[in-house]
Amino acid sequence: MAATTPAQLTARALLLDMDGTLVNSDAVVERCWRRWAERQGLDADAVLKVVHGRQGYATMAVLLPDRPMAENHADNRLMLAEETADLDGVVPVPGAPAFMAAIAALPFALVTSADEALAQARMGAAGLPMPSIRVTAECVGASKPDPEGFLKGAAELGFAPADCVVFEDSEAGIQAGRAAGMRIVGVGPRAASFAPDIHVEDLTRLRVEAAPDGAITLTALA
Repeated sequence: MAATTPAQLTARALLLDMDGTLVNSDAVVERCWRRWAERQGLDADAVLKVVHGRQGYATMAVLLPDRPMAENHADNRLMLAEETADLDGVVPVPGAPAFMAAIAALPFALVTSADEALAQARMGAAGLPMPSIRVTAECVGASKPDPEGFLKGAAELGFAPADCVVFEDSEAGIQAGRAAGMRIVGVGPRAASFAPDIHVEDLTRLRVEAAPDGAITLTALA
């Protein structure tokens, strides 16, 4: 039987989500959002289905559509502080350290719904290097699934959206990448449901190769 052709994408720049893509912070996210759900009288399991990928205030707006946005922003500030202080169980996604080493000399940026303090805390807790170019919550006016963050990341790197590949784990993040006109590497079990261009269970299943002309080939390994 003929071998299956590996799934591949070619890019010139990479845009990386953090939570669920490089860093497994699910334990912290679940603890913090379960407490928030209890305070709001909401079903925690239902809440946890929609929290991934968005900034906190945007998640709150989905869950409590009649609540004034000012209250969501105030709650979000408290949530960010709570999450930044709780690093128990924050670990790298399998393969993330080697992946970050493999792309160190390539054009890439972090595009995360975390703010700068939370991003620094979680990348540090996972033992991953903080990218020099990053688009955090403070840099954008709209949360994923809005494409603003990815478009800003591409602009900072100096590449057209069509030349960029997004790494994402969540529905909101994949929608943001698509809206930005970019192709998607879906990472982890959540991403498989949202039709990324290629999907890997974790970053151990991805090979990165850079050509002298600047082309970056990403291959999903069986």
